[in-house]
Amino acid sequence: MTDIHERETSVDMPRSAGKSVNEVLTHESTYQNVPKSLLIESPELIEPGVIDIERYTSYEFHRREVEHLWRKTWQMACRLEHIPNVGDHVVYRIVDDSIIVVRISDTEIRAYHNTCLHRGTELRPEDGNVPFFRCPFHAWTWNLDGTLISATSDWDLPDFDPDNFCLPEAKVATWGGFVFINMDQDAPSFEEYAENFPDLMSEFPLEHRRIKTHVAGVIEANWKVTLEAFIEVYHVFATHPQIAPYQADEATQYDVWGDHVNRKITNGGMVSPHISTTNDEETIVRMMFSDFFSIDDVDAISVPEGKSARDIIAAKLREQVGEAAGVDLSHVANTEMMDGIEFFLFPNFAPWVGYALPMVYRVRPNGDDQNSSIFEVMLLSPVEDPDDVEPPPEMTWIDGDWRVVEELGVLGPAYNQDMGNLPRVQRGLKASGNGKVQFLRYQEMRIRHFHRTLMKYLDAS
Repeated sequence: MTDIHERETSVDMPRSAGKSVNEVLTHESTYQNVPKSLLIESPELIEPGVIDIERYTSYEFHRREVEHLWRKTWQMACRLEHIPNVGDHVVYRIVDDSIIVVRISDTEIRAYHNTCLHRGTELRPEDGNVPFFRCPFHAWTWNLDGTLISATSDWDLPDFDPDNFCLPEAKVATWGGFVFINMDQDAPSFEEYAENFPDLMSEFPLEHRRIKTHVAGVIEANWKVTLEAFIEVYHVFATHPQIAPYQADEATQYDVWGDHVNRKITNGGMVSPHISTTNDEETIVRMMFSDFFSIDDVDAISVPEGKSARDIIAAKLREQVGEAAGVDLSHVANTEMMDGIEFFLFPNFAPWVGYALPMVYRVRPNGDDQNSSIFEVMLLSPVEDPDDVEPPPEMTWIDGDWRVVEELGVLGPAYNQDMGNLPRVQRGLKASGNGKVQFLRYQEMRIRHFHRTLMKYLDAS
């Protein structure tokens, strides 16, 4: 592993009272099975902690992002199971840009700008499978490998050379079962861009999971407002008070690396440090099972002497999740079964690697509107046979109420709570009296880290 991965905690940072994540993990009976990357801490003091609200409200700032962020960074476009067959393609849209991500052979994926080279017509309006790309306007046609098949009435084109009419490409990379694209042909490789992200994630083979649920909704808030709500746990006690009896929100560990990578780990099965009274272990188990995992007969569950609420909860989840997915989870540590472990790859890719919360978040601007965004959730489930590729479910668009998707379970009501905040944040930013936003040093470290990198891209112009 790289030096940046092995950096030890040496920064004096403010921390919540009580047990740290590292103390919890290293003192559990499942310690030997804890993924090594989860035992690393990497905090950093990042300044400044105060930024201008124009980053969320200004159309001019938004257009700078289009040119110098979205067209320069590696972005997750789809999963490999979206395009298992030759001709399968996904149309990935980001503000003005539209990219066709297509499988052209069993071993090769390419990405093309979704534009006819004649008069600019969009070649593909949606995902699907085609043997070639044909413009609906004048029937110019391209092979899947981007070479021109025919240009109608090419006799009327002076000095016509079909080799000059290959579809312009974006760069493509695959990792963890995902396909990433970058529109900048001069951009660093994905491997260089991703820094230590693949190393940190090496013990979490997301390529061995498949999409079970995919939902998205339009949020009336800038994409950064939406993103920031899901990379800190500081909001949980006020926004999601129902989970305080069994989630150690304020004791969350936050880590940052390089420019593009950060992470948070939140212990479940423990009382929030905000709560002064201490629930007994059986109460924690019953509340978490009743509210969060909807397991029946919780009153019959007890916590034997020498065991903790986390031990009992994790054991039940190993059985439940393993049986549902047809996989053996007996070797999996408590932390992977029940903790909130979220990694982040700049600018908008956030995979959760645990088994109880197997989510991936992606946040994008909603078209060319700086005041709204698209928030997506993919639920990934482990599969018994990693080579077995089933067609993923179609994405469901949410119209206001996230509870309508039953597969989200308890997450649906929680997302409703989050989405109730975000438009109010956007309205409040526009009405600001001082024009500033203030971030905490530790609990909002990932947001500080994000903005530092954001401005590196924008200032490079």
